[in-house]
Amino acid sequence: MLKITATIQIPEQELSERFVRSPGPGGQNVNKLATAVQLSLDLRGSPSLPEAIRERLLNSGDRRIDRDGVLTIHAHRFRTRERNRDDARARLAALIARASIVQKPRTPTKPTRAAKRRRLDEKVRRGRTKSMRRPVSDADRS
Repeated sequence: MLKITATIQIPEQELSERFVRSPGPGGQNVNKLATAVQLSLDLRGSPSLPEAIRERLLNSGDRRIDRDGVLTIHAHRFRTRERNRDDARARLAALIARASIVQKPRTPTKPTRAAKRRRLDEKVRRGRTKSMRRPVSDADRS
């Protein structure tokens, strides 16, 4: 059982693990051991995920979710199966936990009249400062 939050838990039978050869350096073991993990979860077919979280995950545009709604996490950070397996499960739990947090909708605001006035006053003041830096031309002298 993969515990995500106090209310969300994913049973082992919903998770699918595949062990493959890990990319990158690894010494002589790299050619004979499959230590990298591909952890998959069918988001559309998972009864343990609440509908709101499922929709947020499917609409997130995450490249790890294929068009069938299967989320696949590749873990090959470590040199042992157990640590890669734990890493993949932790990343899956973090992803689902992030999706469980409901974003507060942004309420658009307008600047106040006083803020607009201050902004324009500052622009005028800045313009005067810059105009004082200009060299005096012959037309201005006469």
